[in-house]
Amino acid sequence: MPNHNQDVEDRNDLPDGRGEPVPAYGSRPVHTPGPVIPATTVEFPDSEADPDDPAMGHESDVRQDVAHARRLVVKIGSSSLTDEDGRVNPDRIDVIADALEARMDRGTDVIVVSSGAVACGMGPLELSQRPTDLATKQAAAAVGQVLLAQEWARSFARYGRTIGQVLLTASDAAERDRARNAQRTIDRLRQLKTVPIVNENDTVATSEMRFGDNDRLAALVSHLAFADALVLLSDVDGLYDRNPAEPDANFIPEVRSGKDLRGVIAGDGGRLGTGGMAAKVSAARLASRAGVPVLLTSTENIGAALDDAQVGTCFWPDEDRLSAWKFWVLYAADSRGRLHLDAGAVEAVTENHKSLLAVGITLVEGDFSQGDIVDIVDPDGVLVGRGEVAYDSVMLDGMIGRPTRDMPEFARRPVVHADYMSTYSNRAELNKPS
Repeated sequence: MPNHNQDVEDRNDLPDGRGEPVPAYGSRPVHTPGPVIPATTVEFPDSEADPDDPAMGHESDVRQDVAHARRLVVKIGSSSLTDEDGRVNPDRIDVIADALEARMDRGTDVIVVSSGAVACGMGPLELSQRPTDLATKQAAAAVGQVLLAQEWARSFARYGRTIGQVLLTASDAAERDRARNAQRTIDRLRQLKTVPIVNENDTVATSEMRFGDNDRLAALVSHLAFADALVLLSDVDGLYDRNPAEPDANFIPEVRSGKDLRGVIAGDGGRLGTGGMAAKVSAARLASRAGVPVLLTSTENIGAALDDAQVGTCFWPDEDRLSAWKFWVLYAADSRGRLHLDAGAVEAVTENHKSLLAVGITLVEGDFSQGDIVDIVDPDGVLVGRGEVAYDSVMLDGMIGRPTRDMPEFARRPVVHADYMSTYSNRAELNKPS
């Protein structure tokens, strides 16, 4: 039989006292968090931008709202947290934490939405490009989430701050009870003077159940947390009408409505990220529908963004902001089925804000129960709204096209009551600048 004690003794005779590394390991770059060096001052980092930069020096009432927001969501992009090899960059995280601490020192509650889990896992796993298959993405996220949380904890520990990691999937936001639970968790972390670090749970999210990018996640978190403002940070100092590298690109300081986005050409994400400018514009407009003002700029300008908000592009909140429930129905809830309407019914529910009656329904799709959320589509199949249905799919199938007066007494209530319906005239307008 092998003498295991002798094996141990042989390894302990080696110079370092630990034995040789296992052949399959020991050659990869391993991240080790640095020491916690207590901070001696609290101040906003200086901006690296030229004062004459077109993204600098803008003023408006909405920017004042961002600058004085009592509850603020700040989203950090992957490229702002990692180096060119995909490794966590402690120096970059320290600069961000410095700015966040300076804002919190003013009495602002800050919630951080941090990208970077997959990107941070690429270096240790020796992946030169962002993985495209789901299993490798989830493996990289599993590695990267640990490293990212370690660095956030180390950096905020310089100020005696504790962080809490909140990992969410789209299904968490889609189910009302789970969304409320996430809301309570984030709120309790704030009450306990802990900085919530929110990220999509890439280790378990499937391609069908993803937020798509952390910009959208940040918009939904700003709604869940009843935030007063949202700051989206990436590697671009604001919104331009085309690629800012082009000499004739024009900077857009304020976006008051979709009209300000006409003619804007926005690109997709880079090597380490999933969300490009198009995703950020979509997320900004999504938050504005919830009545949340949004500031979009680069992480290099984080000091100016969190100080006086006179940098970057400001998206104004909609005056006709949706209620919390209607916002959730439109942009987070799972749909269990689909109701096709005739043209008259579409006009009634979208323009006249009437309840949906069975007479205007032409087709029922899906297997749903009373109280489920269903999509409402026009004769061309275009989504015009969502609502809580009052009948199950089996019963509703027998009611299609029938006037209310011809129904039995128990079936005369609206299919979707106006109070439990949320509509939009053009969802595509919200999802992409054009």
